[in-house]
Amino acid sequence: MIKTKILNYLKKAVIKEPIEIEIFVPENEQFGHYSTNVALKLAKKLKKSPLEIAEEIKTKLITNHYSLFTKIEVAPPGFINFWISEKVLQNELKEILKKKQNYGKSAVKGQMSKVQIEFISANPTGPLTLANGRGGFMGDVLSNILEFCGYKVEREYYVNDTGNQILTLGKSILATNGFIKNEENFYKGGYVKEWAKKHKAISKKYQNNPLKLGQLAAADFLKEIKKAVEKEAKIKFDRWTSEDKHIHKKSYIDKVLKIFKAKKLIYEKDGALWLKTTDFNDEKDRVLITQDKFPTYFLADAGHFLETKSRGFNSKIMILGPDHHGYVKRIQAAAKIIGLKELKVIVTQAVRLMSAGKEVKMSKRTGEFVTFEDLIKEVKPDAARFFFLTHSPETHMDFDLDLAKERSMKNPVYYAQYAAVRCQGIIKKVNIRTSDVLRTSDVQKLNTAEDINLMRQMARFPEAVEEAAKNYNPQILARYALDLAREFHNFYEKERIIPARRSLGEGGGEEKNLMLARLVLIRATLIIFKNLFGLLGIGLPDKM
Repeated sequence: MIKTKILNYLKKAVIKEPIEIEIFVPENEQFGHYSTNVALKLAKKLKKSPLEIAEEIKTKLITNHYSLFTKIEVAPPGFINFWISEKVLQNELKEILKKKQNYGKSAVKGQMSKVQIEFISANPTGPLTLANGRGGFMGDVLSNILEFCGYKVEREYYVNDTGNQILTLGKSILATNGFIKNEENFYKGGYVKEWAKKHKAISKKYQNNPLKLGQLAAADFLKEIKKAVEKEAKIKFDRWTSEDKHIHKKSYIDKVLKIFKAKKLIYEKDGALWLKTTDFNDEKDRVLITQDKFPTYFLADAGHFLETKSRGFNSKIMILGPDHHGYVKRIQAAAKIIGLKELKVIVTQAVRLMSAGKEVKMSKRTGEFVTFEDLIKEVKPDAARFFFLTHSPETHMDFDLDLAKERSMKNPVYYAQYAAVRCQGIIKKVNIRTSDVLRTSDVQKLNTAEDINLMRQMARFPEAVEEAAKNYNPQILARYALDLAREFHNFYEKERIIPARRSLGEGGGEEKNLMLARLVLIRATLIIFKNLFGLLGIGLPDKM
């Protein structure tokens, strides 16, 4: 990667100073193709001005005659800006065409890294919400990215199919059918009423066992969840882990309690059993077993971590919804006690569905909400997926329903896909083999501003993949897709690609050679789009 080469050169230039070196892509090209603030970081240590340090580093880099750069420039208050040579970018085209679907792969943490990614994991007490969908798309794409970078990934949906919420679901059904009095905290959605009406005989049979009744209803709701996730949204899971079957019935609750007791981290208070999570940075200790002798969800999650570890996973990523902020420290404490080496928790923020400038209200308990499945059917999976992915998980987002349905260049997914479709269309139109193009073309002719900017953007693909993997943030790739599409659309509008009055296979001369070189550029661009769309999980249409 070009970014890695710059980093290595800078490390040699400041080798005596142990410091983290940051390299970034400036928004404005007048500040270089790449830039670093390393001189600003070194100023305090070296007790020199940032500009003086930057000039010294620049001199060292120039002295080494690095062919990577055409220009190195120092800018106030101490930035070092780099411009990449055309030859380097032209050679990168050949790498893209050589590696094809493998271009951009890098072993971020080694080929043997193994990680479980748990996402969605919504209680099967009703349909999925938009927040569930946001976490679903993020988990799916993050899994793709980490697999592309050499990880062995397990995609897990953890099903809370027992416990208080399933009990409440059972009671809600009994109340709907008139077997018990309706209470404020019961589920009142239309989906509950529909199931209750359809299964009144079963409700009567289990009127004294609301937990079992809730589990029967939850099993049906889970089938609908699986359909929405796998069939409609094209989100893949390797494992659907049942809290009831895989955790409780396999004694992981007892096993994890033994670990807590052996480490002398539990105590009794007010008739309940508590875990000393404050020893591990939590704001207060947490209940494991209630006064009524029911295990809490927290205890079940601790058992789940132990079950995960027993299957060979020492690293786990959990993607949680916006109502789980207060849950993070306690589960990190439990993971540490159990011995998981790494637990990364990502909490996604809330989603507002907007239409005609107004919010469409949602509430799972009352049933007045737009389901994730409704959204997928309304705007199609690619648009829903891309809209969610263009927002970083830690930010609140407004989902513009009207824009997501629009088939124009204003719609970001349409904008990105249309660039790739244009690439396909040109390649189909030109009747010449790839091998012939590579043999006869001269990529050195790709030297206009539009040629260079497109090549530079393509060369950033491996960097974007690595950054997305290291930061566990698919948004980086979604944003990159828009950057690449913008450069291609600009190139397409400003540069001639196919001769106006004859086939590329006829004649000769400078025009033909330039067109062949441009065809190489377009083939490489299409490879990047295919790799990128594969990671993002969006389709590449034949035409638009």
